[in-house]
Amino acid sequence: MKTVFIQTPMGVLEIIGNLEGLSAVLFKDAETSTISEKVPEELKDAVLQLQEYFEGERKEFNLKLSPEGTDFQKRVWNELLNIPFGKTSSYLQMANKLGDPKVIRAAASANGKNPISIIIPCHRVVGSDGSLTGYAGGLHRKKWLLEHESSSLQQSLF
Repeated sequence: MKTVFIQTPMGVLEIIGNLEGLSAVLFKDAETSTISEKVPEELKDAVLQLQEYFEGERKEFNLKLSPEGTDFQKRVWNELLNIPFGKTSSYLQMANKLGDPKVIRAAASANGKNPISIIIPCHRVVGSDGSLTGYAGGLHRKKWLLEHESSSLQQSLF
């Protein structure tokens, strides 16, 4: 596995992966992370696409993903990939799309364990009433990401 640390408008991201795909994109505390001077070849495309996303130039990612998790977690993470840029879904809608409204808590738990932030857009899942609910990267980052996507959509309309 290769690792790179990049600076973003929301702080430091740690990107982990290899030729099989990305296994993690994680928010880090700046005090514990040093920005990488060199990007491993296997992670260059991920770094470029994330930079384009933060610059408002990318709305979809085209990367090989290889997150580690249970079969159910992977089903939830695959469902997250279907939430369009600038849109949101609720935990209940996620559970319904997985075929059983009773799995709402399990779906929420799997959502919170998503190891590939931003690219697998768990930040696009909100409460049924539209409220910002938990986010492993912190609610301030979830709010920033949703506002970033909303403003990027508005800009592209003109």
